[in-house]
Amino acid sequence: MTEAQVQAADSPSADPPGSAEDLVTGPRREARPVARRRPARGLLLGAAGLAVVAVAGVGAVVAARGDASDGAQTVLPPATTEVTRGTLVDRTSEGGTLGFGTPRAVTARTEGTLTAVPSAGDRIRRGETLFRVDDQDVPLLYGSVPAWRDLTEGVEGRDVRQLERNLAALGYDGFTVDGDYTDATADAVQEWQEDLGLDETGVLTPADIVFHDGPVRVDSVDATLGTVLMPGASILTVTGTEVAVSVELETDQRRLAPVGGEVEVELPDGSAVTATITETATEVAASESGPSSEEATTTLVVVAQLSEEGAHAAQEYDAGAVNVTFTAGERPDVLMVPVAALLALSEGGFGLEVVANGQSSYVPVDTGLFSGGLVEVSGDGITEGTVVGVPAE
Repeated sequence: MTEAQVQAADSPSADPPGSAEDLVTGPRREARPVARRRPARGLLLGAAGLAVVAVAGVGAVVAARGDASDGAQTVLPPATTEVTRGTLVDRTSEGGTLGFGTPRAVTARTEGTLTAVPSAGDRIRRGETLFRVDDQDVPLLYGSVPAWRDLTEGVEGRDVRQLERNLAALGYDGFTVDGDYTDATADAVQEWQEDLGLDETGVLTPADIVFHDGPVRVDSVDATLGTVLMPGASILTVTGTEVAVSVELETDQRRLAPVGGEVEVELPDGSAVTATITETATEVAASESGPSSEEATTTLVVVAQLSEEGAHAAQEYDAGAVNVTFTAGERPDVLMVPVAALLALSEGGFGLEVVANGQSSYVPVDTGLFSGGLVEVSGDGITEGTVVGVPAE
């Protein structure tokens, strides 16, 4: 649901995302309308740039044109409206779900028997045990690089630096956090292994640890105690620990959801809190009738983390449904008309039917932001209060 917010011209506003000159479709020419408009209902228009507009229900070609030199005609439009000035906001509201972000699977990296698992809802932090295989702890460490190779003396890289940062955060020292796995790094690993009750090898394999970009909340437990694990088998799904809202958008709405952007979340009690977009991901779902890519649907899943104040207000709703408002653009102090006032011109581009002194003429215009049935316009002679034709209601 898209909504336009028109504010008074003297209200505070942000810098415009671009000028109307950025949206010129070509040199101005004598305007020749393709056809007399009829009511244009249900137009769905994009934002931030020139949108393609189809004038619905095109009728007979205009015959009475009057003097061709000025394009004036005596056949007046069925209804009129005035060009207004204000702030045009590209705003869209969509339904979302409170939770803790997108669940991620934690899978087995080796064969063995699952001997301990946490419970759904548990929170695991750095250095704490995530699960046990063959009665050996598999701890959680923080980082974005997954464990993918054995870490031993002589190797170097960002995965080594990631491990060293974790060891330092856990209180181990005697080494330099530099991405170089030295004998000093191996000594710290041995000390850590001793504290965990593991074999003191000074070497870590991908099966020994799980990296995640922060503390986790156990979303579900997918394997039961005693399960004989095979590599790739799902053990847990986890999420972050911060309250977040997830929203599904159409893929062509990506402009609404830049990472780092803010959204407004309306909670079930009607109060509004802010959230910051932390993740966007394209998700493809196969049709129930078959796996054909032609039948699959693609959506953009957006995750926004609630502010501390917002998370406190939302904690009682757990997985409640909420309304999320995205604001993609704002154009302060611009001229605007209803989208239905636009005419497609035979020369290309769009125009308005300007009515003055009992006559009308067609004036080419440049278009800017489209939102909520309104469009930003500019053109020769187009000013606040200019009377233009629109379809009869």
